[in-house]
Amino acid sequence: MSIELLLDPATEAAVRAEWDALAAHGMSSLAPHTSASNRPHVTLLARTDLDAFDAHALLDRPSFEVTLSAPLLFGAGERRVLARSIVPTAELLGIHAAVHAVAGRGDDAPHTAPGSWTPHVTLARRLRTVDLAAALDHVGGEIHGRAAGLRLWDPSTATVTDLGTFG
Repeated sequence: MSIELLLDPATEAAVRAEWDALAAHGMSSLAPHTSASNRPHVTLLARTDLDAFDAHALLDRPSFEVTLSAPLLFGAGERRVLARSIVPTAELLGIHAAVHAVAGRGDDAPHTAPGSWTPHVTLARRLRTVDLAAALDHVGGEIHGRAAGLRLWDPSTATVTDLGTFG
């Protein structure tokens, strides 16, 4: 299960445009995944089990600026995950810490655990390393947007629960 930070509509559209550009050039992209759950987001917490999660106190804060910055790669081998890094502001680090405080202790995925988290928005999974240079031609400059709200993703049931929007 995961708690995800959602982006404002303009920022989401900018990410989707990059997904579409990658797909249009025959590269791995999240564009072909048309499920309602496939939406640009920043994963704040991921673990195998998450007891009742009360997001109400988290949503009292105002929306805050989010900057999608330089591309980065995760993984090893001939296929990688291509993502946009997120500039870690005080507000972003604050919501990350607050989500973990509300969730309590658990079996956090290493890439979302406090102290190990790399905030990002995924553009492509399984991108061939031979396509990397061409893929980077389709990733633009910084995207300045806003955090819009939170959702819960449950991969065991493939369901998304909207937890609400910020202040």
